[in-house]
Amino acid sequence: MNNLNANYKRILEVLRKISNETLLSYQRRVSKLKDLELISLALTAEFMGIDSENHLFRHIPETIKCKIERTVYNRRKRRLANRINDLRMKIAQSFNEFEDVFIIDSMPVEICKLSRSGTSKICKEVEYSYPNKGYCASQQMHFYGYKLHAVCSVSGVFQSVDLSPASVHDIHYLKDIKEQLSHCTLLGDKGYLSSEVQIDLFNYANIELETPKRVNQKDYKPQFYLFKKQRKRIETLFSQLCDQFMIRRNYAKTFEAFKTRLLAKITALTVVQFINKAYFNRNINNLKVSII
Repeated sequence: MNNLNANYKRILEVLRKISNETLLSYQRRVSKLKDLELISLALTAEFMGIDSENHLFRHIPETIKCKIERTVYNRRKRRLANRINDLRMKIAQSFNEFEDVFIIDSMPVEICKLSRSGTSKICKEVEYSYPNKGYCASQQMHFYGYKLHAVCSVSGVFQSVDLSPASVHDIHYLKDIKEQLSHCTLLGDKGYLSSEVQIDLFNYANIELETPKRVNQKDYKPQFYLFKKQRKRIETLFSQLCDQFMIRRNYAKTFEAFKTRLLAKITALTVVQFINKAYFNRNINNLKVSII
């Protein structure tokens, strides 16, 4: 925990370069701990693998602890979820401004085991956010929770992320993508295979959807080897989220808390990528390194 304060200062320095110290509309008085400082603390905790707020507040410096209580920190962090995502998108834009090839995929995010799904009340405070049961073909597993849909660049920077109930098919996410991307090539796996969707994406936003064909399809031919190789980049990112950022470990009880937690982990990953490039000029996807 000796590097917590140093990591916090480095992340705060990065965020101050891309955002102003403005208060949100819900704040009627000036808070001792500014919004960017609170977000920096949350991202530092995710980067260092601290997933317990009690544990975090036992080790943060007194200069930060005297400015905010743990319960207030938790409430404000949830209210700042959209701000966290805005910061992530600003950093992603600096990486992906001239990219014309992106990769799309999804991963399962459990909130509890299947055996507990019948009695679980997690993330059920409002009807639109209800989790449900789904199946992950790549891992050959049934699960209860949500799907994390994501689009990343070939270099490995998340461009777009979204959550859906586990039962929603991957192909439905493409309806949102055509409003966010244009004039690019989109690489996906067989879960996105659809000639109708492919034509719709091209006509609406000039997006070329490239997916491998099934062996028994008419006019089958293997996918271009470079596309097949590039598609593995997003799988590596998902593995890093699961390994270093422990995205599959869930302590949240409400959907807002669950969503904020996922956004904080993905934003922390993106901030580390930015630090690798801007401060150390090293491979942006070396995430298990010092940032100070």
